[in-house]
Amino acid sequence: MAAPCATFRRLLRPWGRSVARRVDPPVSFRLYGVRIADTGEPVTHTGQVYDEKDYRRVRFVGRQKEVNKNFAIDLIAQQPVSEVESRIISCDGGGGALGHPKVYINLVILLFFM
Repeated sequence: MAAPCATFRRLLRPWGRSVARRVDPPVSFRLYGVRIADTGEPVTHTGQVYDEKDYRRVRFVGRQKEVNKNFAIDLIAQQPVSEVESRIISCDGGGGALGHPKVYINLVILLFFM
């Protein structure tokens, strides 16, 4: 998963002194569907796929392996980049029962590791 991480770092990198400028997202496409392994089973977002004789396949005997087609990395890639001037930002998760608690992100630490 080095490629998505590198892309995320590239999007956070400041250009010169001006960080408050908005960058248009690159034109991209979305593949609808799930990757399929040689054995015919769907591949998960982590790349998990079992060999034909793997004992862990016993949990899928008589039923189909269900894989969520909305991988988080794909959903994040669809969102436009929003550049901010503050060092700490927050995300409220969209609110409601389907959201997540408010999360604070310290951008100074992220830029330090790039």
